[in-house]
Amino acid sequence: MFSFAARLAFCLLAFLISLAGPCQGREDIALAKLLRPRPRLLAREADIERIRSLVASDATAREWRDYLRARADEMLAAQPLEYELIGPRLLDVSRLALTRIVTLGLIYRLDRDQRYGDRAVRELMTICAFPDWHPSHFLDTAEMTHAAAIGYDWLHGLLTPEQRAAVMKAIVEKGLEPGLVLYRKGTDWVAGAGNWTQVCNSGLAIGALAVAEEEPSLAFAILEHARKSIPKAFDEYKPDGAWSEGPTYWAYATQYTVSFLAGLDTALGADFGLSKHAGLAAAGDFRVYSAGPLNLVFNYADAGPGLGRASQMFWLSRRYRKPHYAWFEQQVPAPPDPWSLIWYEPSGGAPRSLPLDKAFRRVDVAFFRSAWDDPNAIFVGFKGGDNRAHHGHLDLGTFVLDALGHRWALDLGGDDYRLPGYFDYAERRWTYYGLGTQGHNTLALNGQNQRLEARAPLMAFLSTPKRAFAVADLSAAYPMAKRVWRGVALLDRKDVLVQDEIETGAPVDLVWAMHTPAQISLEGALASLTQGGKSFAARILSPPGAEFAVASADPGPPQSRNEGVSKLVVRLPHAQGFVRLAVLLSPEADARVLAVQPLRRWLAGRSPR
Repeated sequence: MFSFAARLAFCLLAFLISLAGPCQGREDIALAKLLRPRPRLLAREADIERIRSLVASDATAREWRDYLRARADEMLAAQPLEYELIGPRLLDVSRLALTRIVTLGLIYRLDRDQRYGDRAVRELMTICAFPDWHPSHFLDTAEMTHAAAIGYDWLHGLLTPEQRAAVMKAIVEKGLEPGLVLYRKGTDWVAGAGNWTQVCNSGLAIGALAVAEEEPSLAFAILEHARKSIPKAFDEYKPDGAWSEGPTYWAYATQYTVSFLAGLDTALGADFGLSKHAGLAAAGDFRVYSAGPLNLVFNYADAGPGLGRASQMFWLSRRYRKPHYAWFEQQVPAPPDPWSLIWYEPSGGAPRSLPLDKAFRRVDVAFFRSAWDDPNAIFVGFKGGDNRAHHGHLDLGTFVLDALGHRWALDLGGDDYRLPGYFDYAERRWTYYGLGTQGHNTLALNGQNQRLEARAPLMAFLSTPKRAFAVADLSAAYPMAKRVWRGVALLDRKDVLVQDEIETGAPVDLVWAMHTPAQISLEGALASLTQGGKSFAARILSPPGAEFAVASADPGPPQSRNEGVSKLVVRLPHAQGFVRLAVLLSPEADARVLAVQPLRRWLAGRSPR
């Protein structure tokens, strides 16, 4: 019989060889060995010492430590977790378990205060006593496995032998074994490329690394499957780091991408080249550019408008030598999470030369702004994209606009996931106002939704100091039209021009829409918008005779009522032939003469003015 050490070494060697592949050398294999001393997952003792040094020398680190300690104090008095499904999910409990175990565990490790360690152990033992981790919705299981694995690793010295056995048994039977069944079936997230792929693979991989000594065969089977599965999702970052599911799901997916890579690195000493996957090095750019001066994002798809915290930006900054990622994240006015402190990288100040505009070609989204450091700056997000994207809406051509410290054109974002058929992508999803075409800042023809199969590529993108623009071809979204193009331009870093060109055979009822939280006053082709004591203007430049109107954005219950939001519209009934619809959005009622040029001239690089 082989000894335990021999079996572990054999399994580890087989795993490393499979990870290395034909392009990996002996040096990589030599670096990759399971690091025995615990804790070894995501935050080793050297990382804890680094945090202590930062707390002593850096005001931000000290402020974040104090905040997390206060949260840990609240957790000491909190009610224990309970197995409670909300709708069809245990996910909220899984996330709360992860938050509590990591927060309490980190403060215990930093302060060496037994109270935090004991409460973290209590939370750990509570979730391990659950009847299951709800594998029918496997995100719940993956995040709970992640939580239990970190608890097992970080609190190992506090656990009795009986507690260790119970935790290991739970990780194996409630996390890894159900995961292995799904790997072998090749279920959707195993072969897919959405956020589930990162979350499920990462949660299982962290669980496998936690119990690799006790269950080597199972652990390395999980890791081998994860190694093969997760690059499919990494492909979604190519070539420029963007994410088709929108900024909220970029943050979720990328958090688990980083956990996966960092877990391999801290436990095995290397990630075997996986972090070199094309697009990952630029992933932080999407977060930087999708956020405006108000700490609001261009929340297309099922995203919320708030910027929130993305602590993985610090890890990305260090790993890819992108100091502006750390600079950006340090400015975010959101509460820190434990990973903020674990991966914190003090920034060297604002970058000297960061372009104001950027287009992300894979997802066909463009961003423009007038400045990086001005809360009153103009910010525009403009989307072509793909209506088939997971969590996507039928919103090709939509845009958001910030200026003067307010959001003037907003995206309604997602609705309640518990609405019947919310994820019925074949039909019912698109009956909800905020997910269909009429709930977005784009064109509706004949009152119909855009085609589900449609994609709208960016045909052109230009960024110069005086003008910046992008043009998207929306034609595939509207089968009743021969051609539909939309261009969005930032002129003199002050005015925004939204210009559409529509060619039809038969007459169509055409509606241009923009959702806004502002109060609206109408005077024919001029709409005056006001909020917070500031004014903004919309002026129809073309066609002659077109006028603004106001419509309701309230679809009625059980959908979101969109309180405080109005829908500014331009209606062109029975439009036929060629129509050019151009709307100028300005911080003031700009009465200057502005010649409207064909979008084909934009494509040729000529001035649209």
